[in-house]
Amino acid sequence: MKTKLTLALMSIFMLVSTLSFASFPVERNVVTTVNTSTTVEESTTTVTLSSPAAAALDEEMWIAAALWFFLGGFAAHRWYLGSPWYWNVLFIITLGGIGIWWLVDGIQILSDNW
Repeated sequence: MKTKLTLALMSIFMLVSTLSFASFPVERNVVTTVNTSTTVEESTTTVTLSSPAAAALDEEMWIAAALWFFLGGFAAHRWYLGSPWYWNVLFIITLGGIGIWWLVDGIQILSDNW
């Protein structure tokens, strides 16, 4: 019975993992160079582009940390940060990966690596 349950859970996990996608904010640097023909000087400007989600996450990470600490077993921090729903349901069913996922999420939230 345990073997069947283990194989069923592994197949569900493999099915869900193939549906996942990268949902992290991407930052990139854009360097523009302006050459003027009348002078010999070059003007270089560096602009950092970031997605609106990345800007919003930086300001509200303390809310995610509070949700992680008080309602972490219900994946409240994951719902708040926009994690895919199927990962959140798996998080709830497995009790936060028996506490391991919960701890890893806390480290990522507190170190701003979410």
